[in-house]
Amino acid sequence: MVSSMEQRIIRKMNLRLIPLLITLYVVSYIDRVNVSFAALTMNKDLGLDAYTYGWGAGIFFIGYCLFEIPSNLILARVGARKWIARILFTWGLAAVGMAFIQGSTSFLVMRFILGCAEAGYFPGVIFYLTYWFPARYRARIISRFMLAIPLSLAVGAPVSTWILQQFDGVLGFHGWQWLFVLEGLPAVLLTVAVLKLLPDGPSQASWLSEEEKGWLEKELAGDRERVAAAPEAGILRALANPIVWCFGFIYFAAVGANLGTSMFLPQMIQQQGYSTMQVGFLSSIPYLFGIAGMLGIGYTSDRFKERKWHLIGSLLLIAVGLGTAGLLGSSFAAIMMICVAAIGIMGCRGPFWPLPAAYLTGAGAAAGIALINSLGNLGGFAGPYVIGWAKQVTNSYSGGLYALALMSFAAIVVTFIIVKVHKPGIPQTQEKRSTP
Repeated sequence: MVSSMEQRIIRKMNLRLIPLLITLYVVSYIDRVNVSFAALTMNKDLGLDAYTYGWGAGIFFIGYCLFEIPSNLILARVGARKWIARILFTWGLAAVGMAFIQGSTSFLVMRFILGCAEAGYFPGVIFYLTYWFPARYRARIISRFMLAIPLSLAVGAPVSTWILQQFDGVLGFHGWQWLFVLEGLPAVLLTVAVLKLLPDGPSQASWLSEEEKGWLEKELAGDRERVAAAPEAGILRALANPIVWCFGFIYFAAVGANLGTSMFLPQMIQQQGYSTMQVGFLSSIPYLFGIAGMLGIGYTSDRFKERKWHLIGSLLLIAVGLGTAGLLGSSFAAIMMICVAAIGIMGCRGPFWPLPAAYLTGAGAAAGIALINSLGNLGGFAGPYVIGWAKQVTNSYSGGLYALALMSFAAIVVTFIIVKVHKPGIPQTQEKRSTP
């Protein structure tokens, strides 16, 4: 039975923390994927082919991954408020800078710089949430936070195409240049909100009473004690643990499916003869399904205290959806199958992210979560690259979609092997814990 105090504390944290973190992630995700809408006119203006565009869309994640672990370790040392504000400010400047690219070289360089600037925000927040929410709440909390992904794509799609059309030629700039400026500035401006509103931890939260802080610290201390004896608690042990790398591969497959699809979805729809504004609205449809998947799967994963089969089911939706979309080719039915895949793409986050946090703690958690996210986000390079290469070679997106479906099937196999269900109902890795 949940006590009234527990309900009150969780409600306060949901209201005070999650809306701001979601807003920041919406801005972040729009800035990383708005290039997919800019490409509707930018590629022709700059002479970019599908292969070069795929490289540029994906190279963001090379820079992102290089700085992911150092960024998370710095956040653990200096505090979330200052470090997230720094990340926000620098990625905003880099996002605006995308408006001034001149050709393929500057396109690749600026996408790489944008990835370096944004590195650390997502894993930093995942680590930050472990300072606040007891383990039993984390799947649904992470699902709510990650609603930013489908929200940013559902809202950003029509907004981006509207900017492309309405601002083209204003002050002599192309619509895609205005797109980068207008969608990059919010990150710079929101830096002030982070510095004023985001506490480093419960002890700095003026909106929690001393009694509430005491209850929360006791709950979080109990979670830490359950994992502190694990050999993965240290930084080096966490980074060397093969189970962590397996989680990285699973996330690699999910991110590859997400970014490979989203970076090319507007162009897939455009080739069916739709107008720019129609492309914007149709591109948002799969992510409305994704929102439902994220909320529903995250809730039931927590409700039944089950991670493994929720994750496997989500990955299966991705594989079947993208594989069938590849078979259907350039058609509206293919878009509907991408909607099926989007349920799994977005829904897998809820059951996935509590798994590493269930056996990593302290600096080991910061490093391990960052490594998993870094390895996973290499899928953000692989996904667009594979689809861009397939399009360039075969003049079809089907081969790329098949490759992403196969990666998802491989992730299902890895999940089945490394995760097992313990008696309490919370999945853990098959590696045995050590005892003090």
